[in-house]
Amino acid sequence: MHKLIMTGFTVAVVVAVMASCQPGTKESTNEPATAEDTVVAARGLQPAESGYADVNGLKMYYEVYGAGKPIVLIHGSYMNIPMNWTQMIPLLAKDRKVIVAEMQGHGRTRDIDRDFSYEGMADDVSGLLKHLNIDSADILGYSMGGGVAFQVAVRHPEQVRRLVILSGTYTHDGWWADVEAMYATINADMFKGGPIERQYDSLGNDPAHFPEFVKRVISMDLKPYDWSKEVKKIQAPIFMAIGDADGVRYEHALELFRARGGGKMGDIHGLPQSRLAILPGTTHIGMMLRTDWLVPMITDFLDADLNAPPPTF
Repeated sequence: MHKLIMTGFTVAVVVAVMASCQPGTKESTNEPATAEDTVVAARGLQPAESGYADVNGLKMYYEVYGAGKPIVLIHGSYMNIPMNWTQMIPLLAKDRKVIVAEMQGHGRTRDIDRDFSYEGMADDVSGLLKHLNIDSADILGYSMGGGVAFQVAVRHPEQVRRLVILSGTYTHDGWWADVEAMYATINADMFKGGPIERQYDSLGNDPAHFPEFVKRVISMDLKPYDWSKEVKKIQAPIFMAIGDADGVRYEHALELFRARGGGKMGDIHGLPQSRLAILPGTTHIGMMLRTDWLVPMITDFLDADLNAPPPTF
C-alpha cells in the first residue's frame, strides 16, 4: 500500500476513493454513452453530445456538457471521464461548454499501434477540437493530463486561450525524486481487483491486455523529458496549482511562475497574467477532491481581465 500512495500520480488510490462515490458504469462497446454511462447521470446532468472522433488513427471517445465558452478537461494516467471529472463537470458546466475526452487506450478510446506520448495525445486533443469545429478553448489538465495540456499549448498555440495545470509537470524531474523513482515499479499487480482494473474491463476492453495497458501508459514517464524552454514561451496565460503535499516539487512550479512574471510585489509592479496556487493540506491524490477550492479559482482565472490594475485602497 505504501508504494501505491507514493505513486499517487498513477491515481490508484484516488480512483478507489472517487469510485466509491460514483454510479456504476455498465459494460460498453463502441457506442456513445447512454444516460447510465455518463459521468454525472446520477446528478441529473446528461451530455449534450457524446461519441467518437476520428483523430490520428484513434476513435477518440468524448462527451460535451453545458454551453458557453469551451473548456477541455484532460484526465490523469489510467483514469477516464467518470473517474476524474464527476465532481468538476457539474460545477464548470453551469456556464461553460465542458469537453471531456478519454486519451489513447483509456476508457472507451481503444489503443492503437502507436507509442504513448504527451505529444501524440496533445495532437489528439487538437484533432478533437477541429472535429467539434472549435477554433480555441481553455485547456485544463490533471497529472498526466497536465503534461498533455502543456504540449497542446506548445504544439497548437492557436487553439489555446488559457491554460490550467493541476499537479502536472513540464520536466521529468518536476516530481520529487523518490516519486519519480517509483515509476519503474508500477505494474498491473498494483491494480489487481481494484477500480482501475474493473473500469478497464467494464468499458469493453480485453482484460487480457490490462498488464500491457499499465506498462504502455507508464512508458511515457520512463523516458526523460524537458520542455522548459518551450513551456516558458507559451503565450497563453497559465494557472498552475499543486498541493503542499503533492508529488510535484515546489521549485518546479515556482520556476515557471517566475518565468511568467511572478516573484514580484504586485502592488508595485502589477499583477502577472499567470497565476500559482499551492493548496494547503493537499496531496496529489487529494487535488481532485478539492473542487470546492479549485473551481472558484479556475473560473476566476478564466473570466478575469488579466490586464486589470491591482487593487488599491
